[in-house]
Amino acid sequence: MHGDDMGWGDEIRMAATRETFEEVGVLLARRGERMAGAAECDAVRSIVEGGKTFGEALRELRLEPALDHLVMFARWVTPAMLRRRYDARFFLARMPEDQAVRPQEGEVTDWLWITPERALASPDLTLVYATRAVLESVASEPDAAELFSRATRLTEVPIVEPRMVQTENGWEIARD
Repeated sequence: MHGDDMGWGDEIRMAATRETFEEVGVLLARRGERMAGAAECDAVRSIVEGGKTFGEALRELRLEPALDHLVMFARWVTPAMLRRRYDARFFLARMPEDQAVRPQEGEVTDWLWITPERALASPDLTLVYATRAVLESVASEPDAAELFSRATRLTEVPIVEPRMVQTENGWEIARD
């Protein structure tokens, strides 16, 4: 998060909205009831490239971040014994119509649309531990509507804090 995420009501969701735009070019924002489309994405990108912040670009274009379109379904905290720790939230969001993925050079090296099952089974994909576990947690859902329904019914988002354990093969990550 950074200062630009403040003042929108939910700083965590605003950071996720900003990061989604910065990394893959998907703009989770709206004007009134209409979600932003390709033209608004281009306008925000142009304003940001001109030196203004993401939040300033939204305000200039009279766009409001669609924070209610993000559904948090998992939270991961890195093991306590690690020097660098992260507290990561995982959200679901629907891709707005009239937008396309535009990965930011330097942020994304490669991407593809793939089901969780195929990603987990693919020998060509290297998945970090948390990504693999999150994909495993959603792979059993028959479709996106069911997944969103399950996530919105959560009264408390589970916090997963794996721990490092010493085994005869070295250090391994374990979850309770």
